[in-house]
Amino acid sequence: MMAAGEVRSVLFVCLGNICRSPIAEAVFRKLVAEENIENQWIIDSGAVSDWNVGRSPDARALSCLRNHGIQMAHKARQVTKDDFLTFDYMLCMDESNLQDLKRKSNQVKNCKAQIELLGSYDPQKQLIIEDPYYGNDEDFETVYQQCHRCCKAFLEKPH
Repeated sequence: MMAAGEVRSVLFVCLGNICRSPIAEAVFRKLVAEENIENQWIIDSGAVSDWNVGRSPDARALSCLRNHGIQMAHKARQVTKDDFLTFDYMLCMDESNLQDLKRKSNQVKNCKAQIELLGSYDPQKQLIIEDPYYGNDEDFETVYQQCHRCCKAFLEKPH
């Protein structure tokens, strides 16, 4: 458990920050709100690429979140050097994101972020959260379910 008044930070990361990472961010925010511990977490999401900077999440991602009673206002952003210094955890969606983040972290002195796959927390052992961008609504629902399981398990672990 965290000490009283202690704040932890987590950055969810995927390729473009319009599908998987905003879903994970929104799910984690909701779980934290349900536990009434919003003041104990700084939560954000970002992209390894700069393709979608400033764009809103994919309409299918927003629709999927709405189906689960979650509203989200987010603009895609790229991961910065500062993120490696300020976030405790950087949880990414697949091996490619993981390699990109680890490569970037090697260029940052005093990197404090623990860089991991979000899927490493999945009780169902689905390590990779596949990009649903070229898929359909069911693929977005799969991402939501994976993110929900993983975020719940991540939140329950001692920090």
